[in-house]
Amino acid sequence: MSAATLFPGGLYAITVETADTARLLEQVAAALAGGAAAVQYRDKSADVARRHEQASELAALCRRHGAPLIVNDDLRLADLADADGVHLGRTDGSVREARIVLGPGKFIGASCYQSLDLARAAEAAGADYVAFGSFFPSQTKPGAAHAPIGLLHAARDALRVPLVAIGGIAPDNAAALLDAGADSLAVLSAVFGAPDIRAAARAFNLLFETEPED
Repeated sequence: MSAATLFPGGLYAITVETADTARLLEQVAAALAGGAAAVQYRDKSADVARRHEQASELAALCRRHGAPLIVNDDLRLADLADADGVHLGRTDGSVREARIVLGPGKFIGASCYQSLDLARAAEAAGADYVAFGSFFPSQTKPGAAHAPIGLLHAARDALRVPLVAIGGIAPDNAAALLDAGADSLAVLSAVFGAPDIRAAARAFNLLFETEPED
């Protein structure tokens, strides 16, 4: 791995897409206060200026909390916003290219869906973590293919990088993923769709036995 430290285990909170930057920052601050270990900025809009503003402000917010801010799918934005890394899907460019652009101190994650072969290739190319899913039906991606929990067992034996599980994860179904070898749980709806975001993050944090003190 090229990053200076391992990608942190724990709750990996994925942001909602919104034009309300102030509200977005409030939501992420609440998740961080609840113990989110990392944040992924996910915005598929074509509003380049908004995305740059939000990513830059989130990077600064996360830095104050000691949590990395990862930009979803957009290597250029991750670089311009001085984020802590980028998460790449199948069509978002190569891990090697991202490493050249971001340098050795940033995190590069890769979506590997239901494929251990993709994960092996990502690890060999220098990814700092790999993500598998969808393990449960997802509100964000309702058509996503299902990943069997056994894939995490196989990946734990085959890989050395941290494993991220994603897809429909809630506090009441997450334990099986952790038992199977997941290091991080990537969650959107069960955190940012909750009436109390901080409490929702705390509920996940309890699964890792790292609940923050008030």
